[in-house]
Amino acid sequence: MTKSPRLALAGAGEKERHVATISTADFKNGMGLKINGKYYTLVEFQHVKPGKGGAFVRYTIKDLKSGKTINNQTVNAGTKFESVQLITREMQYLYNDGVAYVFMDNESYEQIPVDPSYIGDNAQWLKENDTCQLLYADTELLGVNPPMFIEVEITETDPGFKGDTVQGGTKPATIETGATIQVPMYLNQGEVIKVDTRDGKFVSRV
Repeated sequence: MTKSPRLALAGAGEKERHVATISTADFKNGMGLKINGKYYTLVEFQHVKPGKGGAFVRYTIKDLKSGKTINNQTVNAGTKFESVQLITREMQYLYNDGVAYVFMDNESYEQIPVDPSYIGDNAQWLKENDTCQLLYADTELLGVNPPMFIEVEITETDPGFKGDTVQGGTKPATIETGATIQVPMYLNQGEVIKVDTRDGKFVSRV
């Protein structure tokens, strides 16, 4: 397995980074937290002062690797957390060498191999030379996000007919990234289309 690429932060190596500890009083929506070795983003929170008992905080977090949202977590007011710096770096996807997906940092031009486990299902939307976003927590890579929209060629689908435009039906089509999506009946192999990578839906003909 390819080792997780680390992000070089200006001014300090990983060993020199000081752990930033915060309390619930420092909570801000969107901040990064490290809890039990996992990385999360704070979605929302609420300070609660009941009539009896001590004050507490109710909060919702999102696992940055799995994407799972965890609701209705509660801790006593003043509880300490480890905060992390969330960094998004734009990189150009170059190619898959059979072992890893290779990206190029748009700032340093360094080529970085990324193990498929960090990409998951998003691999089906990776098109060579497109700019992707790599998400880091401090220096550790968490995942890769493709562009929100991609323009791709249909490499395989059943022939379309002019009359199909009226019916509004769809058919499966394989695009150049290898993904299979539903497209309007009138489209043919070789045409270029725009796809929304968030839900894998056809947007328009290009």
